[in-house]
Amino acid sequence: MNSTYKVGDLIYDAHIYDAMNTDLTDLKFYEKWLPKNKDARILELCCGTGRLTLPIAKEGYNITGVDITSSMLEQAIVKAKEADLRIEFIQADIRSLDLAEKYDLIFIPFNSIHHLYQNKDLFQTLNVVKNHIRKGAFFIMDCYNPNIKYIVEGEKEQIVISEFTTEDGREVLIKQSMLYESNTQINRIEWHYYINGEFNSIQNLDMRLYFPQELDSYIECSGFKIIHKFGEFNEEAFTDSSEKQIFVCQLMDQ
Repeated sequence: MNSTYKVGDLIYDAHIYDAMNTDLTDLKFYEKWLPKNKDARILELCCGTGRLTLPIAKEGYNITGVDITSSMLEQAIVKAKEADLRIEFIQADIRSLDLAEKYDLIFIPFNSIHHLYQNKDLFQTLNVVKNHIRKGAFFIMDCYNPNIKYIVEGEKEQIVISEFTTEDGREVLIKQSMLYESNTQINRIEWHYYINGEFNSIQNLDMRLYFPQELDSYIECSGFKIIHKFGEFNEEAFTDSSEKQIFVCQLMDQ
């Protein structure tokens, strides 16, 4: 990724990540779009600690998880072993991935494309998807619908966004501040971590915002047709007030 922008190491602390991200609202959505054939091959890009990978594997699917962060994959491997699941996890950059395989479903969940900071990063990733997807298969991804009001309010003051206890016993409180760069469309987010009642550090969570018409065009220019665009995981139609942009796509030449 562009070295100017980054995600702090503590954000990728596997125990903190898992304790903070317990909501599985998106799992039911992704499960609905799984191939009916359990012999199908599934590829999850930016799988993290296996939050979605493991439950999909438990349903009997052959799923491969890819992530660039070693600490996240180490936790995913531990959890898979504890659950007695055989899952292939691969550490790789999704912009240059080359597995020489074709898949029956590819998905990029959990707002991960916001860490593709430049247009070329997104186009490279979409090209990787094209090179790995079978004819007729679905490509699915989700991200935020930029909310200008939220950004403006977020620039005014620091707010508490999460408080939890990790599996290894740390009491964590996170406060957020942000500053939006309109030129680059990067929301410069800072998370201020307090651990066991004491200030620990400030960690960057920089996110590239993709606006609706812009992202639609990028997907279509990359050779995909948008079959569905939802605004929520319950498959409500995308509207001005939608929190999410959720895409179900196929290759355009089929």
